[in-house]
Amino acid sequence: MQLSGVAVVTPLSFNARLSEKYNCRVLLKREDLQVVRSYKIRGAFYKMSTLDKNDLPNGVVCASAGNHAQGVAFACQYLQIHGKIFMPTVTPSQKVEKVKFFGKGFVEVILWGDTYDDAYHRAMEEVSLNKAVFIHPFDDERIMEGQGTVGLEILDAAKGENIDVVMLPIGGGGLLGGVGSCFKQLSPQTAIYGVEPQGAPAMFDSLKAGKVVTLGQIDSFVDGAAVRRVGEQSFAIAQEVLEDLVLVPEGKVCSTILQLYNEEGIVVEPAGALTLAALDMYRDRFKGKTVVCVVSGSNNDITRTEEIRERSLIYEGLKHYFIIRFPQRAGALREFLNNVLGPTDDITYFEYTKKHNRASGPAMVGIQVQKREDYDQLLARMESHNISYQTLNDSRLLFELLV
Repeated sequence: MQLSGVAVVTPLSFNARLSEKYNCRVLLKREDLQVVRSYKIRGAFYKMSTLDKNDLPNGVVCASAGNHAQGVAFACQYLQIHGKIFMPTVTPSQKVEKVKFFGKGFVEVILWGDTYDDAYHRAMEEVSLNKAVFIHPFDDERIMEGQGTVGLEILDAAKGENIDVVMLPIGGGGLLGGVGSCFKQLSPQTAIYGVEPQGAPAMFDSLKAGKVVTLGQIDSFVDGAAVRRVGEQSFAIAQEVLEDLVLVPEGKVCSTILQLYNEEGIVVEPAGALTLAALDMYRDRFKGKTVVCVVSGSNNDITRTEEIRERSLIYEGLKHYFIIRFPQRAGALREFLNNVLGPTDDITYFEYTKKHNRASGPAMVGIQVQKREDYDQLLARMESHNISYQTLNDSRLLFELLV
């Protein structure tokens, strides 16, 4: 096998906490433990190892914001193939440096545009101009064959135990295409469930439409699974093998990331937490079954920690932002603290500047409560004390502009 000695045979580990919580047998396929900390090395290396070097006078090209780039870079160095990797200019420097590290002197990293799509279009120009070979992140049969080795390892590690469910994160669909095809052939009784981020439902909308669709704006927070368009080949496989597909809110993904770290000591990226975040949605359906969750990667930038915590608190109903109109007189804020704020409520953000001589002026206030139900009591106290306010959590445009 081309991946022998390159991709790690990752553990299929029983998780006692999640099994007890969801009343089923939960097994984690730990692709976060790969040498490049994601399963992407499988597809990239398999694809490149099957290329004839005589067809590579101008090397290979790929576009990626992270994990695929690292897989291609590793393969370039290992196979001694020169490559150009196009990444968005907003890619965190940590990810850029990892790509350079894995590629050694065989890879040139080119930062281009503000989005993956910008980098992709520039990469395709390079392919056209210099006749290089493009290594697609997901819509390629050999890429999917490489990702499919995840499925082979699950079946091998199960040692004959019946696997009732396999849960897979879905971005472009390469992992689904490979693992889904593997189980359809070797274990057709196993149900394949897909999980997408709510803010980037490319596969969900395509299945609903009966054809591949291109999304407009997406939430790119779950960057390892946030694409505007899935692969044509992976879409066709999804139509055949998917038992169900669920969308998970980004905030719930963040809560899952924090729980995994605090309770298991496992560090995952947002896409790596997708399948575990979806378990709660299938609590009744999975009762008593053996469920494999693929933990797809752990390339998480530490600078994102505060954003992850913030999104989690907002999703859990524990942090709320308001525009509050305070009387412009001494003691107004003290009255708010004494009369409105509960004993366990905490002001975490306050921004106010007096700009005029009117009787009142707006302030932006962030308040963290201890329990979800404390929020209703907070609003009741605001009403009873005639506080003029507007909530921001549910006003996405205002929230993103001001917070």
